[in-house]
Amino acid sequence: MVDDVDILARTIYGEARSEGTEGMIAVACVVMNRYKAGKWFTGYRIYQGKRIPSVAQTCLKRWQFSCWNKNDPNYVKIYNVTTLDSTFRQCRDIAQRAVSGELKDITNGATYYHTRQIKPVWAMDHTPCYKFRNHVFYNDIDGGKNETT
Repeated sequence: MVDDVDILARTIYGEARSEGTEGMIAVACVVMNRYKAGKWFTGYRIYQGKRIPSVAQTCLKRWQFSCWNKNDPNYVKIYNVTTLDSTFRQCRDIAQRAVSGELKDITNGATYYHTRQIKPVWAMDHTPCYKFRNHVFYNDIDGGKNETT
């Protein structure tokens, strides 16, 4: 079975390692909000013939978190990082708190985000619910199946 904490930590690292603690927590919140939503962007694993929501599979769902795209520069970094890296250790701590239900959602229910350098089509005509450093977050997007965060 894929480790929810490890995959979430690698997602946080790949998406927000330069954003400080609050930015990394915000990305963790988006993943957890997607996981809990039970919508098309929630990832599932099969257990005893049943589809069970999975934090790891939500992170790994195709085209949803760009750090998992094989052509993304972060892809190699998230595979090679170890706990010798202090930022990754912090990501693991945040991920553990998120998976354990101990992390407060600071994003007001956001399920999408993007960097300030881009304005994706899916964000047009939507109002951000939270902004921090380089990321803009949204909680009012239902989304189509090919959109990425």
